[in-house]
Amino acid sequence: GNGVPIGACLAAGAASELFGPGNHGSTFGGNPLMCRVAHTVLEVIERDNLLERAAELGLRIQEGLRARLHGVAGVLEVRGLGLMIGVQLDRPCGKLVEMALKQGLLINVTADSVIRLLPALVMTDAQTESLIEQLAGLVIEFLAQPSVSGNPA
Repeated sequence: GNGVPIGACLAAGAASELFGPGNHGSTFGGNPLMCRVAHTVLEVIERDNLLERAAELGLRIQEGLRARLHGVAGVLEVRGLGLMIGVQLDRPCGKLVEMALKQGLLINVTADSVIRLLPALVMTDAQTESLIEQLAGLVIEFLAQPSVSGNPA
């Protein structure tokens, strides 16, 4: 919806038989203006090859983080699909959210020890490199600190 509220439910085969007329509703479904916006968004995604751009940009970020964090004790994995990227650490890392915010970087931590990134599709190459360097530096700084258990990191 590119920032406008829209809802849809798509089903095929046996799953589609579970929904009869009137059994399923959506607060934001069926609005003609929102449907037109969604249609235009899909046209732009196709026209500008945005799926390929997301795959390429996500791969570049993952490879950059892997290179910068290779061999860093405490980094278990860098993974992702497109621009949904996760960095798995060996310890809880909620404190990283605050550390990153102080440097102007917005991240999220999920499952207690996974840094979740959902970077913007419109990032420039320079912004991409900056993200990689900034986040890698923060992770290295964080992992160098004593862990919560009191044991050295």
